[in-house]
Amino acid sequence: MDKPLARNDYSAWPDARGRFGDYGGRYVAETLMPPVLALEAAWREAMADPKFLAELTAEHKTYVGRPSPLYLAARLSEHHGARIYLKREELNHTGSHKINNCMGQILLARRMGKQRIIAETGAGQHGVATATVCARYGLPCVVYMGAVDVERQAPNVERMRLLGAEVRPVTSGSATLKDATNEALRDWVTNVEGTYYLIGSVVGPHPYPAMVRDFQRVIGEETKAQVLEAEGRLPDALVACVGGGSNAMGLFHPFLADEDVRLYAVEASGRGLGTGLHAAAIAGGRPGVLHGNFTYLLQDDGGQITEAHSISAGLDYPGIGPEHAFLHDAGRIAYLSATDEETLAAFRLLARLEGILPALESAHALARLPEVARHVGPDGLIVVGLSGRGDKDLATVMARDLAAAPAP
Repeated sequence: MDKPLARNDYSAWPDARGRFGDYGGRYVAETLMPPVLALEAAWREAMADPKFLAELTAEHKTYVGRPSPLYLAARLSEHHGARIYLKREELNHTGSHKINNCMGQILLARRMGKQRIIAETGAGQHGVATATVCARYGLPCVVYMGAVDVERQAPNVERMRLLGAEVRPVTSGSATLKDATNEALRDWVTNVEGTYYLIGSVVGPHPYPAMVRDFQRVIGEETKAQVLEAEGRLPDALVACVGGGSNAMGLFHPFLADEDVRLYAVEASGRGLGTGLHAAAIAGGRPGVLHGNFTYLLQDDGGQITEAHSISAGLDYPGIGPEHAFLHDAGRIAYLSATDEETLAAFRLLARLEGILPALESAHALARLPEVARHVGPDGLIVVGLSGRGDKDLATVMARDLAAAPAP
């Protein structure tokens, strides 16, 4: 019998059942149990294989462009009154952290002999990264994307198509990330034998939450080494945006045992938590089952999933990864939130102070820097996960500026 895990031994989870305390697990159709179990076996075998890890490291270095820089944002630091570094995942090939996970999973899919790749995407960055690695290895790729996101992320749709992917718009429900995930799961059930479902975040049935986390841990591992080299000590705080939560978990996980390092995850509170038009599963949701796992979800009194809202397509999801749910309940991560307007202000501030356009997703984390800086004090050291670049969001920002402009 497996020895029970201590709840404060955070890095040991999930347990043998794929659960992080009460959260996670496998809630899938009977048809999907064999491929899910086969995936777990293949992943564990690969992560114990030095040749697989060496190949992944080589691809990170020569194709992805790792390690990504840890940049001291001097003017932003002066503005907020603390020493602030940016972990610049937007400088990776394809412009976000998503390529880390996609490279790991495409190597795993090839190891398993899969001949077709499917994926879901919201902001389009995971879709672009999936299409990119499929082009790199010559595998056909289908990306499901909500019709609303297809419209607001048109540049990424064109990038996916140029890379050879088939983009399938999803018009059901709210026509956003939740609905794209539903369609991808339906495809997988129908085409189990030769298809690999390349999930983009720390969500879904076990082993996806742990597997995606482990492929994103490179962010936190690099950050720890880089900040020790630059400052001779660990940071006082880490800050990252969270939707499903892969960039945050990748940054945070190597620091979970360092209890003096405060961890802040920032959800999308959209037009305000009190309006119901938000995507803050922790602040405004409760536990339930969606897309194969038990976690915090936005739902009505009858348990029906409600629509999420965020100005950032990548955070427009009504749930959060089960490890985040566990770490919230355990008190290890503090979950904050930022509204659309606060996010836009943070987007503009970084552009003007540092010459960097952050993704609107990342700008949620930047929006909470005033509070975090006050908490750590003027001698405090903060690292912000800059998960993606903002080129894809310029049309959204410009449209908001036009709507706010006074009538002539």
